[in-house]
Amino acid sequence: MLEFGSLIAGPFATRLLADFGAEVIKIESEQGDPLRQWGLLADNGDSWWWQAQARNKKLMVLDLHHEEGQAIARDLVKQADVIVENFRPGQMDRWNLGYEALSQVNPEIVYVSVSGFGQSGPYRERPGFGNIAESMSGMRYVTGFPDRPPVRVGFSIGDEIAALYAVFGALMSLLRRERHQDGLGDHVDVALTEAVFSLTEGAMTEYKHANVIQERTGNALKRSAPSNIYPTKDGRYIAIGANTPRIFPRLLAAMGREELANDPRFIDNQARLANIEELDAMIAEWTQTFLLSDLWEKLNAYEVPAGPVMNVADIASDPHYQAREMIIQVPSEELGAVWMPGVVPKLTNFPGGVDHTGNCLGHDTAWVLRTILHWDDAQIEAAVEKGVIAR
Repeated sequence: MLEFGSLIAGPFATRLLADFGAEVIKIESEQGDPLRQWGLLADNGDSWWWQAQARNKKLMVLDLHHEEGQAIARDLVKQADVIVENFRPGQMDRWNLGYEALSQVNPEIVYVSVSGFGQSGPYRERPGFGNIAESMSGMRYVTGFPDRPPVRVGFSIGDEIAALYAVFGALMSLLRRERHQDGLGDHVDVALTEAVFSLTEGAMTEYKHANVIQERTGNALKRSAPSNIYPTKDGRYIAIGANTPRIFPRLLAAMGREELANDPRFIDNQARLANIEELDAMIAEWTQTFLLSDLWEKLNAYEVPAGPVMNVADIASDPHYQAREMIIQVPSEELGAVWMPGVVPKLTNFPGGVDHTGNCLGHDTAWVLRTILHWDDAQIEAAVEKGVIAR
């Protein structure tokens, strides 16, 4: 598998596949992926984020502006199953590495393109990042409180949603190719904006049929209730989801307010939605009488879905995250070992794993040329002198 691109969406897609054994060769320019400098830097000069994003990958420096660099890329494509790229549409074509060209080199190739707006349409050539996608998809508009401007989700959710669709598209195409045995790959076109828009639930359907525009509602879920976060005695917050006919009475029992089950204001979901502010106030008044740990135990005893609002320090010390191997320590040539998130999902027979962190620029260039393309030392040295590759 070959990765062309940088930053988040494309590289996160290949990281997910590498977690389960895909041999990913990441091709960088001599300047390297900008993600190497995003966020806090480790002692080796690359970001901590880079250590996780580039884990399990072979890292190769190749000048794609150079004809010989393009030729090397095409030689690698002949032996690849999947390409993932997240340049602006047209860039790969300018390097003679677009889908039409490479499908002639390898008709079986599954070519995944991730871009802001997709490979067609009037916005095709516009630049687009995840925050643009979150804004134009409708997600940013409904995130936050009604009396304040829209806010971003705390992580790069737009890029990461697109990455999941990239993986989905690649695996579907590989499965179709295997089942049909027709020797044909496909071009998977993932637009960040569309990927995020696809998760906006019933917003478009409600608008088209009921002329309702969903607005910001803070932490309240306006389609079913109660589902919110509530304060506790020790100044923390707990999320409670008691928004089904079976669970709501259990919450009332935990609160000692069983009589509210037959109250016309809360008799069913539509009634609870119509009186959500009053209901949430009752629940918040009750939750504030408990320490968070005691309240969580009580809600679990009554089988009410609940969980604390956790920061990363809380997660790092959480026994369930630890038991599920979701906080792992990974070997690093330069840093000794690096902590990072574990592998998702969990497979019984063929579990994934992480062998090493992201490495230095060009770490595996010579290995790729020797092992995959069977170059000798003289060929490698000649390419280095021309500036086609860098070690």
